[in-house]
Amino acid sequence: MKISSKFHNLESNFLTKIKPLIDEYQAINLASGYTGFHCAPKLIELVEKHLREGLNRYAQSAGELELRTKVSDKLNKLYDRYYKPETEVTITAGAAQGVYTAIAALVKEGDEVIIFEPANEYYAPAIEMNGGQVRTVPMTGEEYHIDWELVQQVVNNKTRMIIINSPHSPTGWTMGEIDMLRLQKIINGTKIIILSEETFEHVIFDGNLHQSISCFPKLAERSVIVSSFGEAYHVTGWQIGYCAAPEEIMREFRQVHEAMMYSVNSPFQLAIADYLDYKEEYKKLSTFYQDKRDAFLRMMQGSKLKPLKCSGTFFQLFDYSRISEEKDRDFVLKLIKEHRVATMPISAFIKERQQRHHIRINFAKPDAELEEAAKRLCEL
Repeated sequence: MKISSKFHNLESNFLTKIKPLIDEYQAINLASGYTGFHCAPKLIELVEKHLREGLNRYAQSAGELELRTKVSDKLNKLYDRYYKPETEVTITAGAAQGVYTAIAALVKEGDEVIIFEPANEYYAPAIEMNGGQVRTVPMTGEEYHIDWELVQQVVNNKTRMIIINSPHSPTGWTMGEIDMLRLQKIINGTKIIILSEETFEHVIFDGNLHQSISCFPKLAERSVIVSSFGEAYHVTGWQIGYCAAPEEIMREFRQVHEAMMYSVNSPFQLAIADYLDYKEEYKKLSTFYQDKRDAFLRMMQGSKLKPLKCSGTFFQLFDYSRISEEKDRDFVLKLIKEHRVATMPISAFIKERQQRHHIRINFAKPDAELEEAAKRLCEL
């Protein structure tokens, strides 16, 4: 039977396209978005404990109250904003589901949503599948930042939402207090909602502090925070995240969430709720990943690849223009086939194609893997 596609304009994820090639050439995979580390044994013990106690039923649609309460406590202690666990925090099946649900709940047909490119691959499809119009604002400068004058020019009476992401994937850029205040000024007097993805809130470098949207009362009152536990605890496959928002916004979010998901698995939620008591685990992440970044850059000192500034996340961008003038996707394919190292082209995160000679490398891998990859890349 011939099916007329609803989504003929949507591209497949680039990583999905190259995964068979990575496997065929047995390339070192620095393209993926997951870490190369095992999660803590204690977390496994906690999952086993709840499994053996028979807690394998459906969770509440909004998530286990124990986990919602722990998330609320954490946000309050870190950012001095209290979200009521009963009505303002919801557990999601990862950050991507949280983003999709927020868009589905709040964006109507014809509404415009501003995203900053490069952007996570799932932003634009989620907007388009819900009838919204994507308005892209390119991040500017060699090392990428937001030009708020450009944002002001794009905002109009159709703008329903602005999506921000800090620390930013895939560039590693982080928003500072000045950026947040500029954003606040732009949306003042409008009905624009901010969707703030803060998945890498604990992976920020060089003494900087994460500027959560919840730290700014005038922004927080009209914002949805989306985050995930996967990157922090090396459990991306568990697909557990959370959303926090004022009650009026969360009411809309939960209606869509319940229709889409009903609930997220119980024992993993309860294990993470228990594990959040070990606060030192997420507090040491910045130091851990900054050391990984610095070690990898030392390994790459003999390479013609030029590192760009990375202030957060476990992704490092490199400029390859001293090696080749090829388009980034062609360059990435050649790296896999000829050098058996997989990276991501920056164009995979850009809907409005710009040609930059930049690739993204995931350095959240064991040292031996990074050393071998660096050795191969230094031969370019």
